[in-house]
Amino acid sequence: MREHQVLVVEDEQDIARLLHLHLTEANCQVTLAADGHQGMRQAFSRHWDLVILDLRLPGPDGLSICRALRREQVYVPVLILTSKSSELDRVLGLELGADDYVSKPFSVSELMARVKAIFRRVESFERRFASTGEILNVGPLSIDTGGREVLLNGQPVSLTAREFDLLQHFASHPGQVFSRAQLLDSVWGYGHEGYEHTVNSHINRLRSKVEPDPAQPELITTVWGVGYKLDTAPAAARSEGHAADNVVSLSA
Repeated sequence: MREHQVLVVEDEQDIARLLHLHLTEANCQVTLAADGHQGMRQAFSRHWDLVILDLRLPGPDGLSICRALRREQVYVPVLILTSKSSELDRVLGLELGADDYVSKPFSVSELMARVKAIFRRVESFERRFASTGEILNVGPLSIDTGGREVLLNGQPVSLTAREFDLLQHFASHPGQVFSRAQLLDSVWGYGHEGYEHTVNSHINRLRSKVEPDPAQPELITTVWGVGYKLDTAPAAARSEGHAADNVVSLSA
């Protein structure tokens, strides 16, 4: 197992030391940054396998660092640390493209499970698609798995890393229905109960970028009581099919 390069941006020394200890034991080379200024400099000093960001920092906050990272072309996994009371910060972090979050005070075992899940997910996607540079064409979508680019009706779509992974998973299994728990396991790399709302929020944001009318989705559709699927049949075609069925049944 290769050593992972991890940047931890955390101003509380006790938490930083705790993270350093457990990440090192998990075969990670850890660099610590104690404030937002150090964190911003370190974030762009090299390629990281993971950046762990506290959102409340002296200097530039974690949201500013996350936003700056997501403006770059190279994808870097980001895990944010939030307090239980800061739901807005957590939502904003996910909106900016953070891969996951852990609320303070946190369980070290849960945090390490999230870290390992991010590593597994990234390595799995790299193995599956990096060598082939496969293009997935599903309905109006064209997905370049190697370049991590998406076209909708020939026009580029700007997605966060997690949104891309979620869409790629759907496109690799067109028409197949996935429950929230299955999506957590396959795309996020873990299946903890209580985090299904994370799937919902990412689905909603993905729909806002690829659906003509996100309020009435035609591509990523809901199968009530089960989950979600990527529907390859345009709504107009489905309507025409239903109309033809009605004509046949009436004439019979």
